[in-house]
Amino acid sequence: MAALMIGSMLVAALLVAMLPGLCNGELERFEHPIKSDSSLSFLVVGDWGRKGGYNQSAVAVQMGIKGEKLDVDFIISTGDNFYDNGLQGLDDSAFYESFTRIYSADSLQKQWYSVLGNHDYRGDVLAQLSPVLRKIDSRWLCLRSFILDAEIVEFFFVDTTPFGDKYFTEPGSHVYDWRGVLPRDSYISNLLKDVDTALRESRAKWKIVVGHHTIKSAGHHGNSDEVVAQLLPILQANDVDLYINGHEHCLQHISTSDSPIQFLTSGGGSKAWRGDVSWPNPEELKFYYDGQGFMAVQMTETQVDIAFYDIFGNVLHKWGTSKPLFSIVGENSRAY
Repeated sequence: MAALMIGSMLVAALLVAMLPGLCNGELERFEHPIKSDSSLSFLVVGDWGRKGGYNQSAVAVQMGIKGEKLDVDFIISTGDNFYDNGLQGLDDSAFYESFTRIYSADSLQKQWYSVLGNHDYRGDVLAQLSPVLRKIDSRWLCLRSFILDAEIVEFFFVDTTPFGDKYFTEPGSHVYDWRGVLPRDSYISNLLKDVDTALRESRAKWKIVVGHHTIKSAGHHGNSDEVVAQLLPILQANDVDLYINGHEHCLQHISTSDSPIQFLTSGGGSKAWRGDVSWPNPEELKFYYDGQGFMAVQMTETQVDIAFYDIFGNVLHKWGTSKPLFSIVGENSRAY
C-alpha cells in the first residue's frame, strides 16, 4: 500500500510539473464562453467535501435545482474540497464519495473551477492538482492560482493558504504538503506580482477575485490578517468588484465603508458554524447566515446579481450592482 501511495504521488508530481502555471508562479489562463444573449450564470460553494455528511447532500440537491433553473455555465469551489486532510492520492475514494457521487444532478455536469483550502494542503496536494483527476471526472479543474476569462468578466483565482503564518509556525499535529510552494517568501512574492500584473492588464468589464481565505469576515476565523495586508491593497488598486472566499463555514456579505469591493463568503457546503458572529459595524454586515447553503451569480456586461440559498432552496439574501455600458465605474448598488 505504501509503495502504491508513493507511486501515485510521483506520478502526480511528474504530471503537475509538466503543466505551466502550477509550480512556477505564472498564472495559467482558461476561457469559458458566455451564453448567446451575452449573459453568464454560475454557482459558488465552499468547504464541502464530507462524503455527503453535515447536509452536504442537501446542499447539492438544491444546487442541482437552482443550477437547472438558472442554466448555470459553471461552478466555482472556494476550497477545502476534501475533509479533513485533503486527498491521500490519485486513487483516494474520497474524490468519488465527496465530489462525483454527491454533485450528480444534470445541471451540475458543468466545469468546476476550484482553488485549494488549508485542509486540502494537509493531503497529497499534487494529486488534487493533477490532470489525472480530470480524466476520472472531466468536470474537475483545480489549480493553485489561475485566470478564467469569461468575456464580460475575468476571474482571478488566488492560492491563499501559503499566506497564513500559522500553517507554518503552529501546524500542531497537522502535516502540510508544501511541495511547489517552498521557498515560501519567493512563492508569495511571485504570486502577488503575477496577480497585480494580471489585474492591471485586464480590460474586463468586471473583475472577480476568488480565494479560500477571508479578507473581511464576521465569522469564527475573522479577517485573514496576512491576506488583508498583502493581497487586499492589490485588489483595491486594480478596481476589483467582488472578492469571493470560503474558509468560514457560513454565508455572508460584507460591504465596508473604506472599500468599494464586495466581500462574499460561500463556505456553507457542509459543516457550518453556529452562533459565532462578530462585526464592529452592523451597517457593513449586509448578511450573515451560519448554516449550510451556497451562492448563485447572474451577470451581464452591465449587471451583477447575487443570491444566497439555504438547504431548502429559500433565498436568504439578494444584492445587485450595475455599470454603465461604456464606463468602468460601478453604480446603482442595491440590497434587498
